Amino acid sequence: MKKLLLLMLLPAVAFAQSHQLTKADKIYGLSKFWQEVNYNFVYLNKIDRNKWDSTYKALIISIPETKTDYEYYHEMQRFCATLKDGHTNVNMPAGKDFEPLTTMFGNYRLFIENVEDKAIITRVNFSKKDEIPVGSEVIEVNGIPTAKYIAEYVAPYISSSTDYGLKDWSRSNLLQGLEGSQFEIKIKKPKGQILSLKLTHQHTEEKEVFPAFSSSLLDFKWYPNNVAYIALNSFVEAKIDSLFISKLPELYKAKGIIVDLRKNGGGDTWVGSYILKYLTNDSLLYGARYSTRQLNSAFKAWGKYTSTKDTVNSEWNKKALLTYQDNYFYDFDYHPLKNDLSAKRIVVPTVLLIGHHTASAAEDFLIYADNQKHMTKIGRNSCGSTGQPYWFDLPGGGSARVCTKKDTYPDGREFVGYGIKPDIEIIPTVKDFIANKDATLNTAVNYLNKKIK
Repeated sequence: MKKLLLLMLLPAVAFAQSHQLTKADKIYGLSKFWQEVNYNFVYLNKIDRNKWDSTYKALIISIPETKTDYEYYHEMQRFCATLKDGHTNVNMPAGKDFEPLTTMFGNYRLFIENVEDKAIITRVNFSKKDEIPVGSEVIEVNGIPTAKYIAEYVAPYISSSTDYGLKDWSRSNLLQGLEGSQFEIKIKKPKGQILSLKLTHQHTEEKEVFPAFSSSLLDFKWYPNNVAYIALNSFVEAKIDSLFISKLPELYKAKGIIVDLRKNGGGDTWVGSYILKYLTNDSLLYGARYSTRQLNSAFKAWGKYTSTKDTVNSEWNKKALLTYQDNYFYDFDYHPLKNDLSAKRIVVPTVLLIGHHTASAAEDFLIYADNQKHMTKIGRNSCGSTGQPYWFDLPGGGSARVCTKKDTYPDGREFVGYGIKPDIEIIPTVKDFIANKDATLNTAVNYLNKKIK
């Protein structure tokens, strides 16, 4: 099953100048999105329907008055964000007028992350590493304290299934804007000095950043006591399976394995599950259960005249009432995945590194691995967002998607909106970033060394 990568669509500060959509187009696009959510959104039963409808009615008046097409889509994203789902989004049209920059400001390049609930600069372009040390905090944006700026201008536009995801994306996209957008920020350096900067979004020519990124699909290295580290950074490309197989001669020598999924935003479920087959002796692997809303128009019509007392000992009436309430679900047939791999397996103490960016198909991998006694999850909660989105077009070249499928553990436990929890939680600190220290990985190495000894 194809699992699309998690897509977060966030606001820019400056509005583009293009204006092509008519008022009718704007109302139609708004109504199309509202309609498709009502008809297809699998978590409709978790939202405040009265508030959802009243917001829609208010937007019918205000959204046709948006000054540009960009501003229109910006407001559509705000509407979408009220659903609080990472697999339900509104996408801007293609083109320069709709493509914001996040980290590039000409001579400066700043990467910001949520560390200890602060907007911490964790990477910069190499030439600025002394001027703006890693671990510096953005404390003010355009004369507004960062937390207040986020609450007013950033967070309301982010579609996220979890509160911690909302915090992460609000900070990493704190300074997002179209080319030419300007910001005045104040930065507090690790030693307390305050630096004021005026920044304008434009492409940065300098490529090297500090600390450097790893762009590999798969990373592999050894740690003491024959502990093998392998990072599976994406399941989008089936190529990662062959890359993994190429490492098998070395992995068969391992006494312990660390599988790093912290950068894995998903892709194809079957790509990840194929790799997992090598890491267990089990002949059956139990993945997520699926369900979706089911609408039968006649049952919905009957349900309008059905009360709760009518459902006693009557499956027909129960179905009618639930359908009328948009709360009748179809449960997909469930079959465990057969592990008929003929190759030699690698079943040794194994750590799975997970974090807030472990999403979608990578979370499916974790569900399959949930009952593996030789595996331990270390890190932070996973992203907590997956499902099957339904894509459709919006006026002016934009698009949207609505999550249609609910995924749970095999026993029905929910993880969408909560994340898959680690067995050992490690929360990175500002001091870790300043020291370029990977506390999660270090914990995993120490844990396996003790296991092996």
